[in-house]
Amino acid sequence: MTMNSFYVAGGRLRSTVFRKLEEWQSSEQALLIELDPVKNQSQARVEYVSPPAVCPEVLPAILFKSATLQGNTLYACTSTEVIVYELPAFRLQHYVSLPYFNDLHHVYPTQRGTLLVAVTGLDMVVEITTTGSRVREWSVLGEDPWERFSRQTDYRKVPTTKPHRSHPNHVFELNQEVWVTRFYQRDAICLSTPGPRIDIAVQCPHDGYIAGDRIYFTTVDGHVVIASAKTLQVEETIDLNQMGGQSGQILGWCRGVLPLDGRWLWVGFTRVRPTKFVENLAWIKNSYSYRHKPTHVALYDLKRKTCEQEIELEPHGVGVIFSLLPVHPLATIPAEPALKESGNITGS
Repeated sequence: MTMNSFYVAGGRLRSTVFRKLEEWQSSEQALLIELDPVKNQSQARVEYVSPPAVCPEVLPAILFKSATLQGNTLYACTSTEVIVYELPAFRLQHYVSLPYFNDLHHVYPTQRGTLLVAVTGLDMVVEITTTGSRVREWSVLGEDPWERFSRQTDYRKVPTTKPHRSHPNHVFELNQEVWVTRFYQRDAICLSTPGPRIDIAVQCPHDGYIAGDRIYFTTVDGHVVIASAKTLQVEETIDLNQMGGQSGQILGWCRGVLPLDGRWLWVGFTRVRPTKFVENLAWIKNSYSYRHKPTHVALYDLKRKTCEQEIELEPHGVGVIFSLLPVHPLATIPAEPALKESGNITGS
C-alpha cells in the first residue's frame, strides 16, 4: 500500500533568530532524501549548495524546486539552475545556469530531448537544450516574453521579481504539446497551440503528476484536482482538509503529489510561514488564529476519504517540500550523499 520508499525533494531551512526570512531567503541547502514511510527512516541522496556566481549576494534560497523523474534520469532545478542526474548513483549528467533563470519552479524533459523550464520569476516558460541553447520561449500571459524584462540583466542575482502577474509553476507535455499551470489564473494552458485550457477553479494550483490518462494537480490550500488528459475536463476535486486532522489546523502549503494507484495518494505539505506578500496566503482565512502544522507528507485513502499516515519531515532535515517522486526500481544505496559541492556552470 505505502510502497517501500520514495524521494522527497526540497530544502533544508536556514536558521536565524534575529530576523524573519522571506521565501527567497529561507533555505540554505538543496536536499533530496529517500524516505521509508514504514520505518520512518530516511537517507540523504543529494545535498547541494549552489555556487555564489549564480545566486543573489545576500541569503540566497538554495533548494530543489519541482523535479521530474523519467526512467533512471532525474531532472531537478534550483531557483537558478537545471541539474540532471543519472540514477541510481545520482551521477551528474548535465548542468545549465542561464542569466534569465530566476525563481525556477520546474524542469521537464520533452520527447525531443530538450528541456522545458518554468522561469517563474519572469512569468515565462523556455525550451532549452541540455547544453543551454534556447529553442523556444513563451510568456505565459500571451505577451512578448521580454516586454517587462531585460535581456541584459542577470536575473540570477536578483533576489525576487515579486509580485508576479501569473507565477507559472508546473510544465508538462500532452501529445507533444507544451502545457503549464498558472498560479494566479487558476488553470493549466497549452502554450504551443494557444486555446486548450484546464480550469482549476477551486484554488491556485502548484504542481502536478501525470499517471496514465489522469493528471493530478495540487492547489495550495489542500485540494487535489484530477483532470482527464484526453478530455481536459476536471473529473474529481478532493478536499484533503476534510480527511482527518484536527479542526483549526492548517495542513500547510500543499505541494508535491505522488499517486500510488487510483486509491492511494501521498501529498506533501510545507509549514506556512509569514510573508510580506499577503496575497500569497489569501487562501488562509483568519490565518493568525489557526495553528500551522509542521512540514510533512501524508498518505490518503481516496476510497475511504481518510488520512492514513502522516510523517513530519523537519526531523529528517527537510523544511520545504517541492516534489515527491517514486524510487527507481534499480536504485541502490550509495555510500555518501551525491554532489556535495557545486558543479561547473555551463551556458552562463
